[in-house]
Amino acid sequence: MLIPTVEKLSLMAMLILNGKKAGLAEIRQNVNTLRQQGYSIAVRCTWESGDVARFVKEAMQSNITRIIAGGGDGTVNELADAIATLKQDADETLVSQLTRTEIAILPLGTANDFATACQIPTDVEAALKLALTGKAYSIDMAQANERYFINVASAGFGAQVTVDTPVELKDLLGGQAYFISGLVQALNFSPYQGKFTAQLANGQKISQEGAGLLGAICNGRLAGGGQKLAPNALLNDGLLDVFLVSHFPSTALKQVIDELIDTGINGEYVSRMQVTNIVLESTQPLPVNLDGEPTLSLKHTISVIPNAVHLVLPDDSPVLG
Repeated sequence: MLIPTVEKLSLMAMLILNGKKAGLAEIRQNVNTLRQQGYSIAVRCTWESGDVARFVKEAMQSNITRIIAGGGDGTVNELADAIATLKQDADETLVSQLTRTEIAILPLGTANDFATACQIPTDVEAALKLALTGKAYSIDMAQANERYFINVASAGFGAQVTVDTPVELKDLLGGQAYFISGLVQALNFSPYQGKFTAQLANGQKISQEGAGLLGAICNGRLAGGGQKLAPNALLNDGLLDVFLVSHFPSTALKQVIDELIDTGINGEYVSRMQVTNIVLESTQPLPVNLDGEPTLSLKHTISVIPNAVHLVLPDDSPVLG
């Protein structure tokens, strides 16, 4: 037994599985074993857009307050986004239920960047055990225009790499697919013209115009198949860690690489800051990828939402401040 039966019988959870992973025998075996041990687990599989929000509503109607996202970063995002979106138009009772809802993660994606940074185990048995018995901590989310994300919003070239990387390549090479795809795309990439306006952690407002290649607005630490975009970011500090790369000549490539590697400095081409909100504006539609979900707009307003959701994490998770 994993924990005393009296505790297990009082815990009911819903596992929302990405439909592409529903046929994995290892998941079925572990869920059946846990049920035999006394855990009450409802399983739902996604098929089309809107399924996750519908399953969240079903969980609320059944008084289930712990929901496990079984999938990659996109599935985790969809669950967090559904909870945040449903709060907007819900009545007082449903808002109260959604506020108590706890998210857990069964990592089943290609890169699992968010779960990896949180040190959530990728082993199915260990991940399900943590999901069912672990402690939930209050963490921040972020809102980008009308949508939400929990890990990273990548803008410009970074977003295009994620969107244009073929599924077959991701299945074959895992997280390295983003790097390889990025090298190919970078050869023909044109910078975006525009500006950003940000409110820093100390309350100061800054603004800058020019040509930019890419940006990342980070609540979590990793994206793009394990790339450390914000290695010191915390999920519960009420801040977003941002880095922006401006357009540079080919002769400055080594300098840009050095500035990217040294995460403790602001360079000539790479800017880093902690913000409570940031506005990205461009003269052409700017692609922004929210935890794997693409968006496109001339203006993106991105703000942190402190203590927005409860997430089940290991007690020694490095992303907790």
